Amino acid sequence: MPIATVNPANGETLRTYEAMGEEEIERRLQLAEATFRTYRTTAFEERARLMHRAADLLEADREEIGKVITTEMGKPVKQARAEAAKCAKAMRWYADHAAELLADEEPAEADVKDSGASRALVRYRPLGPVLAVMPWNFPLWQVIRFAAPALMAGNVGLLKHASNVPQTALYLEDLFHRAGFPEGCFQTLLIGSAAVDDVLRDERVRAATLTGSEPAGRAVASTAGEMIKKTVLELGGSDPFVVMPSADVDRAAEVAVTARTQNAGQSCIAAKRFIVHADVYDAFAARFTEGMKALRVGDPMDEETEVGPLSSEQSVEDLVELVDDAVRGGAEVLCGGERPDGPGWYYPPTVLAGVTREMRIHREEAFGPVATLYRAADLDEAVLIANDTDFGLSSNVWTRDDADVERFVRDLEAGGVYVNGMTASHPAFPFGGVKRSGYGRELSGHGIREFCNITTVWHGA
Repeated sequence: MPIATVNPANGETLRTYEAMGEEEIERRLQLAEATFRTYRTTAFEERARLMHRAADLLEADREEIGKVITTEMGKPVKQARAEAAKCAKAMRWYADHAAELLADEEPAEADVKDSGASRALVRYRPLGPVLAVMPWNFPLWQVIRFAAPALMAGNVGLLKHASNVPQTALYLEDLFHRAGFPEGCFQTLLIGSAAVDDVLRDERVRAATLTGSEPAGRAVASTAGEMIKKTVLELGGSDPFVVMPSADVDRAAEVAVTARTQNAGQSCIAAKRFIVHADVYDAFAARFTEGMKALRVGDPMDEETEVGPLSSEQSVEDLVELVDDAVRGGAEVLCGGERPDGPGWYYPPTVLAGVTREMRIHREEAFGPVATLYRAADLDEAVLIANDTDFGLSSNVWTRDDADVERFVRDLEAGGVYVNGMTASHPAFPFGGVKRSGYGRELSGHGIREFCNITTVWHGA
């Protein structure tokens, strides 16, 4: 895949970039290692000052960088600006909380004495250069939620971004440079996927994080395992959105539309499978379908657009195959389902009912604005359908019954359970999944500690 900006709204190639050669990659690896030796000793106060400065710059740039994001991967420009603002918020959160999150921990006095020590503590120390392999769908947010905690912990970052968002990738390197971070703290590697393996094998790279597809995750995890390097993986998702009889059905249907179609449905944590109790199925299906039909699809630079194009021609073709397979298997199309004529990589908001386990869309992640509806006879069946997937990223549950909530929290196989609301990442809460959605956690204190050397310090009597 070429490293290029190709406008999804019309398929026009705007800019292309040459991949970095071996000499430039080596220079950047040397710089990362050298910078880490000194940056790791900086005080939290200095790191926080630099991170706050970067957040201020990003917020000031949100109009400009929002347009770049929209041009590169197609999300509506209002959503792109909001993404920039969210990143600035997370940067400030880590700037303000990192010292507390990574403060030395004092074990219980009785345990210290029992170990024969006069004093003991646990200290969090940075690992070194961390390679981040990041996707295009949230081209700022996915990077910042790695970079902010990693840099605040004293690590340095090497970014291999998706090949269709090179301008965003270069902007991020420049952002941290303008903020005053030492040269080498955060570097973008303009390389193709084939070059990732060699970079990850380099002994100067101490760990890796990847957000992306399951095959990409397997490849990175395999190499990292061979090299015995820490990894965090956030892979695909096919999140359930369960609606029970006690729910506010109107509100649930309204939120469901956003949960499925934000970023044109190109989100790992988007709700994709809508599992509705039989008692409220018809009412929810009608309201949800009506809301999906009413969405405004069009030019992502238009402030009124709610759903823009998908990121690539291949993304559209993948959706077409999934929907066609479901229809051949007997699924009913309640709205959408037909690719529109004209330029650009568009696909309409689509609702499928009558989906069965034999259909590909039941097993595979639909990365676009296509929703599947399931009718559940009771809570037990709702849990079974929700867990009938290889993924386990997040989940949404709509109910006013506390017993229902406790059952779903206990039994849903997912990294998050969002009750009466849609899944949304926030810097204060851990984010990640189970099963084939990956392992490890981003954000919160859990995220900043993922790339730390958790060190026991023991003093004899």
